[in-house]
Amino acid sequence: MANSIIINVGRQLGSGGHDIGRMLALDFGAKYYDRELLNLAAKESGFSEKFFEQHDEKRGFLKGLFNMQTSHFSGGSMYKTNFSQESLFQFQSDAIIKAAKEGSCVFVGRCADYVLRDFPNTVNVFVSASMEYRVSQIMNKQHLDEDSAMAFIEKRESERAEYYNYYTGKKWGHAASYDICIDSSVLGILESEKIIAAFIKKKFGL
Repeated sequence: MANSIIINVGRQLGSGGHDIGRMLALDFGAKYYDRELLNLAAKESGFSEKFFEQHDEKRGFLKGLFNMQTSHFSGGSMYKTNFSQESLFQFQSDAIIKAAKEGSCVFVGRCADYVLRDFPNTVNVFVSASMEYRVSQIMNKQHLDEDSAMAFIEKRESERAEYYNYYTGKKWGHAASYDICIDSSVLGILESEKIIAAFIKKKFGL
């Protein structure tokens, strides 16, 4: 762990943050965690991965808790009786910390920058892009028209920002929360990743 690097990537929807995260993982020989965290958290908690997917980066999951079927729990029953509003976040945080202790990692989203705030070997990145670029990306990936893509982005980002702000006490997407922020629509995903990688190498003297 002494020589490990932890890269936390925040991203606007449609900005290419996932792709940049994967490329950074390859560049630095790090494990990549995005949706993979849901599986890790499920194993740690006893909940099914599907349950984490339904509430990924969202608050308010407790509303439907008592209407859930036992299929949401991997063992068919409640894993903990002292379930609280913060339980899912805690399970996921535990999974993030456990993975970070094992070696170099790239985490995409899920408040990893806050969860790992006491780790000295971290770099926090935020990837943004113009709305025009992001709408185009979502239209292609989700097969939506322009208005639907715009609505999709606004809804998901509102949930993501609320989740991040609530659990971290910081502002999602604000420069003060990150070491480097970059607009991927200016130079493209490949060049943006190169700039971020160069920044990381400089920061850690690599």
